[in-house]
Amino acid sequence: MRILVVEDESAIADFIQRGLEAEGYVVACAGDGIEGERQALAGDLDLVILDMMLPGRDGLTVLRNIRRERPNLPVVVLTARDTVEDKVAGLDSGATDYVTKPFSFDELTARVRAHLRRPAQLESTMLAAGGIEMDLLSRDVRFGDRSVRLSAREFDLLAYFMRHPNQVLSREQILSAVWGYDFDPRTNVVEVYIGYLRRKLGSDERPAPIETMRSVGYRLVDR
Repeated sequence: MRILVVEDESAIADFIQRGLEAEGYVVACAGDGIEGERQALAGDLDLVILDMMLPGRDGLTVLRNIRRERPNLPVVVLTARDTVEDKVAGLDSGATDYVTKPFSFDELTARVRAHLRRPAQLESTMLAAGGIEMDLLSRDVRFGDRSVRLSAREFDLLAYFMRHPNQVLSREQILSAVWGYDFDPRTNVVEVYIGYLRRKLGSDERPAPIETMRSVGYRLVDR
């Protein structure tokens, strides 16, 4: 798998490159927006890690150009811009994921792995994770030996979790992916619907495999 890191701070770029290469990836780096965009559009890449504050051409412009020319190329934004407005702008411009600095390298690599797995899974009409099986065409859901009836929104929320097994998803990510940012970021709709899913999926013998990661988000555990 080939990854491009577009980052103007050489120490951070080198740290990411060495870490990803140790994981077995082929990694190239670009130190400004113009070169980063050129490599992203010209190279045979599987994923881009993109800073937002870049010399030459800002990351948001680079992101929009990548998304226009290569709509299926995963782009993980890695930036110090951590306000809700910044995240909304990045996700609305086509970011596949949004990670803020300072960051955990283990979390970054987990997100990279998840997004590199995702295209293969999206080609299938079936999802399976955490003991749950989901048919995207018939919209049938089974947990263990039970059939589970879900509303349209509950189904979309569960499908999002199942496309990112074991990945911690923030409220903002879930809200953007399932509801869109027309909703007030302060709404508790995410918590409410996760509660619905837990009650419909879980039982006294087998709780739903959706964990709360306090102050971080939620994840679907797939062991």
